[in-house]
Amino acid sequence: MAGKFVIKRSGKDQDGFIFNLHAGNGQVVLTSERYESRASALNGIESVKTNAANPARFELRQGSQEPYFVLKAANGQVIGMGEHYSSDSAAREGMAAVARAAEGTTTDDQS
Repeated sequence: MAGKFVIKRSGKDQDGFIFNLHAGNGQVVLTSERYESRASALNGIESVKTNAANPARFELRQGSQEPYFVLKAANGQVIGMGEHYSSDSAAREGMAAVARAAEGTTTDDQS
């Protein structure tokens, strides 16, 4: 089952936008940065679709106690990040889940 991007309003005054990438099972596998406009969020979604297929665009990072990953565009800008995981291998599985979910997705605009 394909994944789905969900766009929502974000921020104290609901004046920004974020998107989540949901895997086929409904689990959120990637959360975007906050965008000022809906158009920018849609561009971010296209960037995820383009970059998630390239393993070199993922970067494994160490949080305060748990690993997580970010997905970067070709220019190095962070497009989104995964949740915190219990191990590096679990975070790598999360990266693979993003790559799978980003293929053939639809977008649900709830903004």
